[in-house]
Amino acid sequence: MVKKVLLFGDIGIDDTVALIYARLNKEIEIVGLVADYGNVSREDAVSNIYYVMKLFDFPQGIPVILGAEVPLTGEQPTYYPEIHGQRGLGPIVPNDDHELKIENFFEIVNIIERYKDEELIIVNIGRLTSLATMFILYNDLMKNIKEYYIMGGAFWVPGNVTTVAEANFHGDPFAVKIVLTYATNVTIIPLNATQKAIVTPGMVDYIDSFGQTKILKPLMDYYTRFYQERDPSLLGSPVHDALTLMATIYPDMFIYESYPVIIVDKLEGPARGQSIAETRPYENGNNGAKRHRIAFDIHYDKFFHNFLSIMTGQLV
Repeated sequence: MVKKVLLFGDIGIDDTVALIYARLNKEIEIVGLVADYGNVSREDAVSNIYYVMKLFDFPQGIPVILGAEVPLTGEQPTYYPEIHGQRGLGPIVPNDDHELKIENFFEIVNIIERYKDEELIIVNIGRLTSLATMFILYNDLMKNIKEYYIMGGAFWVPGNVTTVAEANFHGDPFAVKIVLTYATNVTIIPLNATQKAIVTPGMVDYIDSFGQTKILKPLMDYYTRFYQERDPSLLGSPVHDALTLMATIYPDMFIYESYPVIIVDKLEGPARGQSIAETRPYENGNNGAKRHRIAFDIHYDKFFHNFLSIMTGQLV
């Protein structure tokens, strides 16, 4: 059955790879896109969505919604041009002269109402500010969502912003805490799993030879250059957000465990945004704390074959 997905994203390189993957995968139907700040500004996220939707001929009528511009912390967001490029698409600068109809935030309510009987899934691959706002404003409505998939966190592995914190959770820890408090049927796809979803330059060249992914090669070449400059031992770059979309369809690709999750919401210090799984057996689930499913590892061979098969249109 085709998965209907409402996608929240801060459209940088790996978010764009996820959009391309979703467009080419017949088992995923994107029914709405919420443009948030994060890797880039919200304005750039909107431009990037338009560029990708037009380039890959997305179906007409998919709502593009203005999400959050700043986190619930009240701070000005930090962007990452050294990772994603000045505008979020590596070396590519999209044309801002577009005619995409932009919906206001309330359109999320309309989408949930429209698809509430069709097992709507929310996938959040950026900061969690917009999603948290939905729980603040429409907590009862959010109970109509079948599942939530969240890219974020780092459990007992190094973070990518601080020693212990991943960027999406670090950017707005208040929002993460709200979402994990009120959402049910949550699956967290943290760095534990996504850092292993490596796409090598050889894989990119092979995919590019089939011609259907268009801008994938310049995006991934830029992305890989950053990762290998930071860590020369890496064989390529991880596709965090595409992996999170995969989780909605291929649960056997992942190794999961379920625990209550604590988020450090102090704004000062390296622990900001740290995600902590409560693994003590005498505390885990015995105090009424909500448990969330966490992907701690992946079966790389399944990721490899699926990613190449979808992106090339050939069974690998």
